[in-house]
Amino acid sequence: MLSYILQRLLRMIPQLFLISILAFVVIQLPPGDMLEERLNALRAAGRQVDQQEIDRLTQQFGLDKPYYLRYWRWITNILLKGQFGYSWTWNKPVEDVIVGRMGLTFAITFSTAIFVYVIAVPIGIFVSVRQYTIADYFFTFMGFIGLAVPGFLLAIVLMYVAYSKFGIRVGGLFSSEYQLQPWSWAKFVDLAQHIWVPMAILGVGGTAGIIRTMRAMMLDELRKQYVTVARAKGLAELVVLLKYPVRIAINPMISGIGGWLPYFFSGGMIVEVVLNLPTAGPALRSSLMGQDMDLAGAYVLIIGALVAIGNLMSDLLLGVIDPRIRFGSVEGL
Repeated sequence: MLSYILQRLLRMIPQLFLISILAFVVIQLPPGDMLEERLNALRAAGRQVDQQEIDRLTQQFGLDKPYYLRYWRWITNILLKGQFGYSWTWNKPVEDVIVGRMGLTFAITFSTAIFVYVIAVPIGIFVSVRQYTIADYFFTFMGFIGLAVPGFLLAIVLMYVAYSKFGIRVGGLFSSEYQLQPWSWAKFVDLAQHIWVPMAILGVGGTAGIIRTMRAMMLDELRKQYVTVARAKGLAELVVLLKYPVRIAINPMISGIGGWLPYFFSGGMIVEVVLNLPTAGPALRSSLMGQDMDLAGAYVLIIGALVAIGNLMSDLLLGVIDPRIRFGSVEGL
């Protein structure tokens, strides 16, 4: 396994290099640049900026240099200094913006992942062994509803119903008195009282999808001969299910865990914007809208790196869960 991990890590080097080039190209595609956006904002506020100041800022951020030199400066600052640049939108270094929002983003997405798997996997197993019963039809119907309703629409409906019917404002992660306060036990409790709303909204679609996938995989495995043999040996039904078909049927869910790692960083952007959450998703949206190239490029680069790392984690977990998988060379597990 160690040699396999080392080979995969070595393969990540050219992958991350290509991801960095792609990230830089993507943030350069929109017309104009961050300096032009900032100047337009200053002029809209009635402030005049002389040409000398414009030239100084242009040279400071290397906007007068060719693209390949700007890329080299950007990537070397990241690799050698750990600096992703400066965010015009937030008026602070990019790494400060990312670190400041990562904690809450991780808390929401991690709790959402736990919520999804704890609820969806048992339900998927249950309905597979109760095929064509009322419970199966009920959860199948709810699964289709969960997959069909977008998360942002569910958030809007929930906010409207909560305020119009109960006078409760659903949004944000903290009460008004705790938003600017330093962390304390009272603030943590207040976060726990608010975090269930985005957790439930973000988890609806994932829960519905995993229920459908787990049900389909379990039905396929339950019809195989090894399950019949295990039952014929006199093993308890629960032991048969958990020891044999579940370990095979859960493979797609384990593979999907790799997708949660970049999701921990980016979160559900549209839902977070609707709910006004101080997380990474709205910051990414603001950077894209304002052509904050350094911040947008850092997000794209980090998410790409997390996808590569997440895929490696999924493969390793599959090797632990599924006894059929053996680690060999990178070309064939």
